[in-house]
Amino acid sequence: MTEGEILRVLETALLCADQPMPLTDLRKLFSTEEVSTDDLRRLLGLLQLDWQGRGLELVKVATGWRFQSRPEMQRYLSRLDPVRPPKYSRAVLETLAIIAWRQPVTRGDIEDIRGVTVSTQIIRTLEERGWIEVLGYRDAPGRPALLGTTHQFLDDLGLKSLDDLPAIGESDASEALAALVFEAPADADGEASQGETDVEPNQAAAEAEDEAAAPNLSDTQQSVVSEESAEADIDAVAADDNPVSTEYQKKHD
Repeated sequence: MTEGEILRVLETALLCADQPMPLTDLRKLFSTEEVSTDDLRRLLGLLQLDWQGRGLELVKVATGWRFQSRPEMQRYLSRLDPVRPPKYSRAVLETLAIIAWRQPVTRGDIEDIRGVTVSTQIIRTLEERGWIEVLGYRDAPGRPALLGTTHQFLDDLGLKSLDDLPAIGESDASEALAALVFEAPADADGEASQGETDVEPNQAAAEAEDEAAAPNLSDTQQSVVSEESAEADIDAVAADDNPVSTEYQKKHD
């Protein structure tokens, strides 16, 4: 096969795929004699260059390669199938942000950082969306579950690894995460990632439960506690040398 033919096969397979394709799957398209793994990586790079300046781009995410629309195309595509804007509460974003930047963490860790009890429904919602999972259990009384993000979380936000999460110097982690969730690209078929859909109807009940978890604080005080905790968490993340977190990140890179 010529290089042009190989590129055409790769392009066709990636455009027709309904999910990211890892190198192992792309290798199945060719015999070992036709294309080596190194050749495959080089040709994918050429294909990326060939699609520069177009409405679609070839990107590598956590679970493989895929075509997706460029961010600047979203305002046009949204006119074809208008969707309501996502409705992620601050409580949900704070919980997901803490898990993303501090993983692995327990519900107790999240509650210590946020200053309020974490709603069971919020955890369930994030698990049902495939964004978080139980990584193990802490060797402590009760053996609490350790939570972390999934490859689906990275794919939906268009990230290759946890290293691609934005730096959170002075910015709020939940705000940085919100920007990623709200601007998640669509795949080559024009379907928005999970991050662009509304949360479940029972989200309001979860938020009410979350707010009721600190009955001794006024709404203003709860907001201050939450924001100060988030800022404290940002500082802690920068200096965090948790060996479990380091091991988890290496596993997902």
